[in-house]
Parts: sequence; C-alpha cells; structure tokens
Amino acid sequence: MIGKRKVSVPYSVHLLAIAKKLQGLGFITSVEVKEKEEGSVEKTIEVLLSYNERGLSKLRGVKRISKPGRRLYAPHTAAHKVKGGTGARILSSSAGIITDAEARAQKVGGEELFEIW
Repeated sequence: MIGKRKVSVPYSVHLLAIAKKLQGLGFITSVEVKEKEEGSVEKTIEVLLSYNERGLSKLRGVKRISKPGRRLYAPHTAAHKVKGGTGARILSSSAGIITDAEARAQKVGGEELFEIW
C-alpha cells in the first residue's frame, strides 16, 4: 500500500510455498531466497511485487482468515470465488498450498489462510 517494490520476510518452507503460489497467480513478479550474509543470522525471502503499466499495484487487498487463536478449516465445497474470480482464497491442505479453484478441482479441503485480490 505504500508503494514498495521489494519486500523481505524471514525464511520458512511454508512462507516460500505461499510466495511461489502468489507468483503463479500474478501478484508477485519474483521470489528469491537470500542466504545468510555477513552479520545476518538467518535466510530471508525477497519478494518483488507486481505492478501494472500505470504503476498501480496488482495486489489491492488481503483478508486474513485463520489466526493462531482460531484456525478455520473448510471442505472443498465451501471454497468459493473471491471478488467474482478476480481474487483467490489460499488454503493449506494435504496437497500443499492451493487456491480455492485448485481445491474445488482436486476436491481437497484444508485450513483457510487468507483471501487476496
């Protein structure tokens, strides 16, 4: 929302899978894992956000669904379209990190992480 092109987050396999899924959806241009640098303790994931030709971010909003105090799970039948199909609902399932469309196609439910549009 503040116009940054590059974002850095701590490394985890789960966050890397989510970042790669968002890259496949077009919200992120590139995902890169940075190894330990001199004086740094851990690896990080550098994400380059997607912008259109007018300079506006393709990422317009995010709504978190599951939280540490309240995990929400849904079957594939409850995975509906977000913003008329322009967005996506990201789920963590036994098949990995998947979108709502993939959950319906594979008939797999899971923990609802967030919606993005």
